[in-house]
Amino acid sequence: MIFEVAAALDAPAFVYDLAGLDAHAASVRAALPGVELYYAVKANPDPALLRVLDAHVDGFEVSSAGEHAHVSAVLPKARLAVGGPGKTDAELRLPAHRVHVESPFELRRLIASGVPADVLLRLNLRLETTGAALAMSGPFGMDAEGLAACLPLFTDTVRLRGVHAHLASGLDAPALLDLASAVMAQHDEEVNVGGGMAVSYTSPGSRFDWAAYGAGLAALRRQSQVVRIEPGRALTVYCGSYVTRVIDVRRVHGETFAIVHGGTHHLRTPATKGHSQPFTVLPTGSGPGVEDTPVTVVGQLCTPKDVLASGVRTSIRVGDTVVFGMAGAYAWNISHHDFLMHPKPGFHYLA
Repeated sequence: MIFEVAAALDAPAFVYDLAGLDAHAASVRAALPGVELYYAVKANPDPALLRVLDAHVDGFEVSSAGEHAHVSAVLPKARLAVGGPGKTDAELRLPAHRVHVESPFELRRLIASGVPADVLLRLNLRLETTGAALAMSGPFGMDAEGLAACLPLFTDTVRLRGVHAHLASGLDAPALLDLASAVMAQHDEEVNVGGGMAVSYTSPGSRFDWAAYGAGLAALRRQSQVVRIEPGRALTVYCGSYVTRVIDVRRVHGETFAIVHGGTHHLRTPATKGHSQPFTVLPTGSGPGVEDTPVTVVGQLCTPKDVLASGVRTSIRVGDTVVFGMAGAYAWNISHHDFLMHPKPGFHYLA
């Protein structure tokens, strides 16, 4: 459906397929019997997407006071979990279904605030994460020593409910289940095993095996356990497209470049992850161009890092419409919008 409307849009623009998101979220929900599903808002906080997801998720993970206020305004009845490695005192006082505490000092500050809270202690475990796109090591969460320091601190109003262990991103279902098994075997009550479901920008048709993951979690879950997951990218990435048009096609030192309206100040994902964003060229142009040639697609910014795709063989000419897929997560919301002060993109929604 996106290709049917893209050529008529004022570009650059983001287009979100809400019907597609609804179907995808419903299929994920159906694959997770007995497992609570939260959405990590950091992936994409667009209000229209949040409203679609609200029908399928048990809650939303927010990582700042700004995200908390935003989701509360869009969905006043939503159940929220507050995360983030460096919470301010004000953020520790936010009303939440769960607070993900990351250190003994943070727990002491939460207790000193006098605000009742139900806590998950975030773990930083040294487990094998071979193949992960990102290992959540470093300052995130606490080791066994930190965990032990927290346990005697809980009170009647600041209660320990379980643990949170988002250990890596970009893993397939078997690898994520291995991590979940290591955590779930050691903790009897509530366990949040995070997100990190693999998304392939090089093979967009390859999808995370939600059915296998759900079945695996169901097999691991003991009767007394509450198991929760917290995906972000894997829920919304496929529903978004970034539509733009070619301004110029030029050859420099033997390399062909297509310069498009917009760039990584709108869609920072490829620069952040170091990949070529998948795209489709719609032949709407009549200007100069190339046929069946490796092309590097770049934006309008005054930096050689403004690259959306590198050396992709295609035919492209000035005036063509370029539709970048998989732009529904970590795209507009993580981009440096005001660099060079180009116009903001439009936003369109397919119901």
